[in-house]
Amino acid sequence: MPFSCLADELKQRDADGLLRRRRVLQSPQGARVRVDGEDVLSFCSNDYLGLANHPALVEAACAGAQRFGVGAGASHLVTGHTAVHHELEQKLAEFTGLPEALLFSTGYMANLGVVTALLGRCDALFADKLNHASLNDAALLSRATMTRYPHADLAVLERQLAASTARRKLVVSDAVFSMDGDIAPVPELLALCEKYDAWLLLDDAHGFGVLGKTGRGVLEHFSSRLTPHPSYTTFHATSRVESRNPPQVGRIIYMATLGKVAGVFGAFVAGAPELVAWLVQAARSYVYTTATPPLLAAALLASLRVIEAEAWRRERLAELVGVLRQGLQLQRWQLMPSETPIQPLLIGSSQDAVRVSESLRQRGILVPAIRPPTVPQGTARLRITLSAAHSVVDVQQLVDALRQLENE
Repeated sequence: MPFSCLADELKQRDADGLLRRRRVLQSPQGARVRVDGEDVLSFCSNDYLGLANHPALVEAACAGAQRFGVGAGASHLVTGHTAVHHELEQKLAEFTGLPEALLFSTGYMANLGVVTALLGRCDALFADKLNHASLNDAALLSRATMTRYPHADLAVLERQLAASTARRKLVVSDAVFSMDGDIAPVPELLALCEKYDAWLLLDDAHGFGVLGKTGRGVLEHFSSRLTPHPSYTTFHATSRVESRNPPQVGRIIYMATLGKVAGVFGAFVAGAPELVAWLVQAARSYVYTTATPPLLAAALLASLRVIEAEAWRRERLAELVGVLRQGLQLQRWQLMPSETPIQPLLIGSSQDAVRVSESLRQRGILVPAIRPPTVPQGTARLRITLSAAHSVVDVQQLVDALRQLENE
């Protein structure tokens, strides 16, 4: 069959305002970037703390390349697991307050690896309807029975869990929902998992480094409402994170990415020692792929130090969120509820969202239009993402532009 048969489908996507196009970035990430030959103010990046071009990370990457070379050369289970990979896993476990951590190449691969390693045909997975695509794809690949519940609807989830007779049950949820910016009700999800003997997989791609007093993610954010696990008293008593009231890790599978807040690349899964040991054996997206370049692990060690030491970055983010939400009180378009750096502005139709995004670009401001199937029909939006690299003046420029556009 010739590929020309796809031409009509591409034309239809374009007519529906759904055709996706790539932009070419010609500068490092930052508040102001050069894209497609134009200098613009960017509200597009997930680099929430502004670390992607941090000098300490750049220096660490260069030093890592000098020590370990560029490529890992093999999978982790052959000869690709270097000393710096190993150190990073230990630091990530310590940083999150969980017993052990395992590196993956991407968050997508981590979710695929975890779900398919833990579940099979006799098992059941329960998923929030607004979960990231990687969690949905992982469920399909696992061949477990997948049941979706309305966004954050704990009553429906409880009925589903109570009715299940599956061998193993896994509840999966974004911690911070990537297109809405709201935070999952983690304590309540964990309570249901305790009641119905299920595991809980939290995808904290957009919370790690941002949420919590010291940026340790959604578990720290809810730490006062999560109880310690008695099996890990010794571990936490000897770690530097004993004061953070580590959560009930016996059921939690914690995943976070390292290419957003951390500013580099990769992902990790953290949790009980038995979990990590099993993933090393059975997670195909870990076993059958080359390890990430060790120089990236060196950069990530530097990133963790910056995240921990420079609290002002999270404080600035909180300030900018307040400035945006206070200033952007419009009539036709509404900011969705969010206390995170993800601030979605609901527009409605895909065509309108694309038009507003393009009008902003003509004013030198880059904000992406998010359309179906990424979000439900009729809820196309501008996904505004804030960074510690932004200033109050930057945010005010965006607010003023959107006010003008709404009145036109």
